[in-house]
Amino acid sequence: MSNNNALKQTDSGIPSRSRFIVELILAFLLTRIPYISIPIKWFESFFHELSHGIATIVTGGIVSHIELFPNGAGLCFSQGGSGIIIAFSGYMGAAVWGYIIFLLATWREGIRFTLTLLALTLVASIVFWVRDFLTLLIVIALVGLILLPLKVKNSRPLNSLLRILALVIIVNAMASPVVLFGLPGQGDAAALAQMTWIPAWIWVFLWLGISCGALWLCWKKVIIKKEKFNEI
Repeated sequence: MSNNNALKQTDSGIPSRSRFIVELILAFLLTRIPYISIPIKWFESFFHELSHGIATIVTGGIVSHIELFPNGAGLCFSQGGSGIIIAFSGYMGAAVWGYIIFLLATWREGIRFTLTLLALTLVASIVFWVRDFLTLLIVIALVGLILLPLKVKNSRPLNSLLRILALVIIVNAMASPVVLFGLPGQGDAAALAQMTWIPAWIWVFLWLGISCGALWLCWKKVIIKKEKFNEI
């Protein structure tokens, strides 16, 4: 690859293979570090509950409110809609959100717009779905974490930070369903098992497959871009 092609790939916002691997390792480590992992779990929980809420509205239901807790758990209170779709959408939606955020993070010129859009999404949830003080504090903290990087004059590091956040959400979406194995009779998998008679473990593995698929699509984005520049 020529220097010009290498420069074009860097300017595109899509990381190299080695950089992607480093960011993925950082994302994994961030989910394991005490205290630092807490706001990270909040992000995954928020997009999990947001997905429940969107599925509720799309299937004709009404969302009363959402709740987030300090330990990273969350709840979405709703009425009506398709119970199966709503229950399934949480873990699936978190993985999809992670992939969408990763794609947006590869848009070099639009990184500040992307961060602002994510912050507005959080603010909209406050307006429409947040009703308790604790959840309000958590969502405000997430808004602050999203907007804080905007103070950085050089926008290049922002893409990397947002890609790491996207990978963190996907990694958490992979790990969270596994916890359900230790919670018999609880969680979305148990609810789906009751509604469909399909064992809970099948739903867990299905969510794991979707999360792995989202991660693979992120990796594929890196590979395809690399191949395109090699052809130039």
